Amino acid sequence: MPVGPFDAPEIVLDGFKERAEALAVQGDKLFVGTSTGNLHVYTYGETGEQQAQLVETRKTLCRRSIEQLAFIKDVNSLVVLSEAQLTLFPYPTYSPPTPLVKTKGALCFALHTGVEYLDADTTVAATPGTPGKGKSVGKGVPALVTRLAVGCRRKIVLYSWKDGEPQDVQEVGGLAHSPRAITFVDGETLCWGHTPTDYCLTSVKTSITVDVTTPIPTTSSTNSISMGMGALSGLGGYMTLGLGAKTRPNVINVNEDEALIAKDNNGFLVGREGKTTRSESIDWPAPPDELALVKPYVFAILPPGSVPTSHVEGVPGASASTFVQSPVIEIRSSISLSTVQTIPFPPSAPTSLPSAATHAVRLLTPSPSAKSPLFVISTPTDRTAATHAGSAIWCFRMKAWNQQIDELVETGSYADALSLLESLDAALVADKDRKQKQVRALQAVDHFRNAKYDDAINAFIELDINPAKVVALYPESISGRLSVPRDEWIPLFGGPKPPQVAPPPTSPSVSSTDVSGTAAEQEGGPKSVESPPRAGTPQGSIRNVLLKTGLESLVSTGMAKDDDTASIRSVRRPPKPDNFHRSIETLMRYLSDRRPKIAGALTAFHITPMQSHEMPTLSATSKEDLLDLPNAPLSSLSPEELVRFAQIVDTALFKSYLLVRPGLLASLCRVGWCEVSEVEELLREREKYQEMIYLYHSRKMHGKALDLLRQLSEKETDPHEKLMPTVNYLQRLGPEHLDQIFEHSRWVFEQDRDIAFEIFTSEEAELPKERVADFLERLDPAICARYIEFLISERGETSRHFHDRLAQLYLRMTVNAKKRGDDAVRRATYDKLLQFIDTTEHYSADRLFASLPSEDLFEAKAILLGRLGRHDSALEVYVYRLQDFQKAEEYCKRVYQPNSPTSHVFLTLLRIYLLPGPSAPAAAELLPPALELISRHSPRLDPVATLQLLPPLVTAQDVRAFLLESLKAPVFDTRVVRNIHKSREDQVARRLVVLQSKRVRITESRICPQCHKRLGGSVIAVHAPHGEVTHYQCREAFSRKLKETRT
Repeated sequence: MPVGPFDAPEIVLDGFKERAEALAVQGDKLFVGTSTGNLHVYTYGETGEQQAQLVETRKTLCRRSIEQLAFIKDVNSLVVLSEAQLTLFPYPTYSPPTPLVKTKGALCFALHTGVEYLDADTTVAATPGTPGKGKSVGKGVPALVTRLAVGCRRKIVLYSWKDGEPQDVQEVGGLAHSPRAITFVDGETLCWGHTPTDYCLTSVKTSITVDVTTPIPTTSSTNSISMGMGALSGLGGYMTLGLGAKTRPNVINVNEDEALIAKDNNGFLVGREGKTTRSESIDWPAPPDELALVKPYVFAILPPGSVPTSHVEGVPGASASTFVQSPVIEIRSSISLSTVQTIPFPPSAPTSLPSAATHAVRLLTPSPSAKSPLFVISTPTDRTAATHAGSAIWCFRMKAWNQQIDELVETGSYADALSLLESLDAALVADKDRKQKQVRALQAVDHFRNAKYDDAINAFIELDINPAKVVALYPESISGRLSVPRDEWIPLFGGPKPPQVAPPPTSPSVSSTDVSGTAAEQEGGPKSVESPPRAGTPQGSIRNVLLKTGLESLVSTGMAKDDDTASIRSVRRPPKPDNFHRSIETLMRYLSDRRPKIAGALTAFHITPMQSHEMPTLSATSKEDLLDLPNAPLSSLSPEELVRFAQIVDTALFKSYLLVRPGLLASLCRVGWCEVSEVEELLREREKYQEMIYLYHSRKMHGKALDLLRQLSEKETDPHEKLMPTVNYLQRLGPEHLDQIFEHSRWVFEQDRDIAFEIFTSEEAELPKERVADFLERLDPAICARYIEFLISERGETSRHFHDRLAQLYLRMTVNAKKRGDDAVRRATYDKLLQFIDTTEHYSADRLFASLPSEDLFEAKAILLGRLGRHDSALEVYVYRLQDFQKAEEYCKRVYQPNSPTSHVFLTLLRIYLLPGPSAPAAAELLPPALELISRHSPRLDPVATLQLLPPLVTAQDVRAFLLESLKAPVFDTRVVRNIHKSREDQVARRLVVLQSKRVRITESRICPQCHKRLGGSVIAVHAPHGEVTHYQCREAFSRKLKETRT
């Protein structure tokens, strides 16, 4: 089966003996008009298994040759151009004919049928049967409108029908030229040509005609007409086909707003404004004889000897210097303008080509609305053969759309496949969206293969491609075990597997094709969709004999000069681009785009990178399972799939940073999902130990991190630099890693206890105090005591448990130091014990007292007895055991509180001095401190009790200070004071009664002493002490007067 959008052409009618001048297709009917005015009607099947069947023949339907045929479905009539006039023949009776009298002098015509929405703000036309996407239409009533444009001498006549009803005839006259070929650009614009190189556009609405302007072709003159030897052979055919006929312009409608015109060997797409709509153009090997469209493909009949054999697939020994010596039908995509199929005519076995032009090919005729199939007539050029065998009508049938797309994908024409998909309606292609995404992904892989990394990555992001597949395109240094060989990239993304082809024998020299291809890639130039590279025009060809004139002859010298210097210029090659690093930079952009989006999707499931150590590792999943993860939006993935994506992305990003941006590794190691097993050895090779530690810490692999820190510490000599990294790491670990903290802190304690102690005093993580204390006590009770001291002094620990434990530690350390004979340690520890039990109250004194040895640590016993409220026993220990009278006195000072149970503590100490027990020292030794106590603290001693305790032999002189102080005490009788107060209160009360018993009397005749007016019933004021009465408003003035009188 041939590669291309069309199956191999099939003969539907053979041995047609008349000269066919026009073809038309309607449904399953094929109309053939001849040079004698006859009309033959055939039926043909959907497949080429059977020949077309003759339905009827209308002899002399026209008096002269039928030049053009078409079928107007709206009026069910056949329109015929004959004798320079159009006539409508009703089908199937063909009578009565209706001559279109205004078309006299007709040269050509064109039909356009479409749905128009009337009574709307704007009339929108939609061409039925278009394989492209539907256009949005305005409001209004839809109507089927058919227009018939007839090109006449110096005018265009326009007939139209709406829903089968004829409309007024419109004429566009006064043209500068007569249209020789005409087509509709859209329903309201006509494109027509009057010479093979001159074209115009005419607006049906405004009747304005403008010339079509096209750019100057950028291809060299050698790309013009080039026919091989033997191009003129066979010109003696009875139909005089070939160069003897007058060349006509070629113009066809391509889509709803573009028309294709042929100028020499170039094809341009023009729009409604009369200008080219695309920067690309078609470059045919020679000017085409005819053009036709089967949407979206353009057919062109190219003359014999103009197409190199290298353009024809499957031909052995094909080269650019030999030409196909028969007519060729070239098929191009109207979307990309690239060649999709080349068929020599008549078709022959793929292993051979005709040695000479034996047939002439003409009358390309597609089905209505430019649909498949397309018909073409071939006639032997030899008169005898033509008379005997007659002409043959061939049929081109288009393959199914899915099959075309699959073939384009197989050949790597992804852009063409995408363009075709975009032009097709969803109803024509099964699962169009999925197929479109798949082809886009394959195109992105192709871009990547051709170093178009940005285009590829942009497509991967837009298509939500599985990151494992994107990473698999990179070498193993980036992708690790995900790496896929280059020839498996396309199958990885759902494309076809490459065919197994034996490698060709290597050639020691570089072919010219390779050199030219490389130069074309390196040199910039205008975009032009051309045929594959053609050879230069062969010597002795028609091209060289007839057409080497004008501009070519002027520039030929310059061209030769360029050829002479080409070898010199070729040495100066630009530096080879660093595609590897460029691809890594693009990959980092892709991964950086995916990373936050994946993190956001994981956050919706309450999954963060801090939980990466809880997830299955990437190495636990097979390569096949990773590559089979779906290409889908992140929001539609499961948490497990998102975690896999995150691990793949971070691992690849890590390796990319390691290669090109190692400074960014630390941040990725601290928080991320990268696979440790794939990156740790890479870090070790590059001695990125700090990044390894960050990585281990973020994955909760603390054992590995601490082992690495210990290994690194062996290289350091300074104790601080040797131990602090481990200490800092252990400080950041939480209580859930307590066993590891204990395990890895032992060697630090062995090196330096002070530095190691910082592990448990950090504020970064709060560790269980009880377990830490147990661990430290097993190491050394002194370290444990230091830790509890830290808790009490720095952390404000008030629990009785730790205070009791610290006291027990002090006690045990003191006893053990005494056993070892280490007096310095014993003294220091015992002092801590004494200070601790004397200054704090958060321990159990009775429990500690019970732990004290019976014949040692008497001062501690004294303090504890005091804590227990047994002050007499405590003082006895100070006096009898320690014989430290000053501490006994200090003890009394500390516990003494007036009017409390301890207010007699000094008297107790005096009693201990003066009434010694059996274990007391000699009485003579206790009397001096007793007398000193009496002299210094006489105010705190009861005089009577003190005198009663003094021994008889103590003289008054010994206690003189005590006696004097006692005699100075006040002796006021409290009853006298009480009675004096009572008498004073009685006196004040009697005076108040007397004052309250005084009265003043106001009569009618009493006068105010101030204003000398009668008081009457006015408000009055009484003045002390003599009881003068004035008006209330006169009180102040009278008071001043009294004051002045008294002074």
